[in-house]
Amino acid sequence: MLGPLLQHVSTVLEASGRTGPQRRSRLSSSGSQETTAVRRGIRSLKKEVRQFPLPRCMLGTCCPQQTFSMKILNFGSLNADYVYEMPHILLPGETLTSLSRNTYPGGKGLNSTVALAKAGANVFFAGTLGTDGDFLLDTAKDAGADVSLITRVDAPSGHTVIQVDDAAENCILVFPGSNRMNTEVQIDDALSHFESGDILILQNEVNNLPYLMEKAKQRGMTVVFNPSPCDEIIATLPLDKVDYLVVNKAEAATLAGESNSEPLESILQKLHGIYPHAKFVVTLGGEGALYYDGSQTVRQECFPADAVDTTGAGDTFLGNFVTGLSEGMDPAECLRLAAAAASIAVSRKGAASSIPTRQETERKLMF
Repeated sequence: MLGPLLQHVSTVLEASGRTGPQRRSRLSSSGSQETTAVRRGIRSLKKEVRQFPLPRCMLGTCCPQQTFSMKILNFGSLNADYVYEMPHILLPGETLTSLSRNTYPGGKGLNSTVALAKAGANVFFAGTLGTDGDFLLDTAKDAGADVSLITRVDAPSGHTVIQVDDAAENCILVFPGSNRMNTEVQIDDALSHFESGDILILQNEVNNLPYLMEKAKQRGMTVVFNPSPCDEIIATLPLDKVDYLVVNKAEAATLAGESNSEPLESILQKLHGIYPHAKFVVTLGGEGALYYDGSQTVRQECFPADAVDTTGAGDTFLGNFVTGLSEGMDPAECLRLAAAAASIAVSRKGAASSIPTRQETERKLMF
């Protein structure tokens, strides 16, 4: 099976002018522009290679000779989302009749896992699921994620109550359920399949986060953390172990100990002073997103979209941004991919069910 694949790789490289003496000569004379061209050519080659189905073995253990791309472990939550369409978000003491109610698969862990899988990442999903969560597991599996690291327990799964108003804004109440039942033994087992250079994604919907962060860094993994919900637990976490903090402006302000009314630039400068080794990715809703690492700021405008439900937008953004990282994209390219995918997600109802495929996102990027 690998013979046709290798022959195809050689054909694609020759057709793109990226092999042989001529290519080496062009590299020596063209500098950084050619380096960028090479990166683009490699990503194009990856898309071509994906046309050849390779065996999806559990973490490569059954085929030691098979080479896999960078692995991503998403250790996160699975929730049943009960979504209520409302005239407006409820005020304190107010009672309203909802316009509709729908049930969707969700949870930040599940949503971002689906986003990663649909974007083409090599993603493995870990977490704890109750007896009532079969449809949640099926959602991740159907998207193409490896779910063999999910633990089942005799307890209720997590769920959320989500209000969505006429302007597509939402508020969310979370019942954690089995998402807060992860054990250190379970974590050690999941992490044992990963190594230096692999990526761990975490959100603040599961327990044992300090243990996860510490053990992942001991293995040399890159830790990506979305501190949502941004509650009192955040202050207890070893955020110095985090390589990428993916936040909205309110979460960034909370982490920095600043008011949300402060300019974003000053909030990020303070965050960089507190966590000098971290890179910050900030989602700004209709104003787009940005990347900041202390030495550079990269901005990405929002793609046009007819928003109907923003529930899964942040998780879609996260999954596509990290997919870009795993493919060697630079920050600007990661932001662009993530913003395009999120703009599609907000145009659909639901969370996991709204997430686009890589092909849909790339079509968006063409226009």
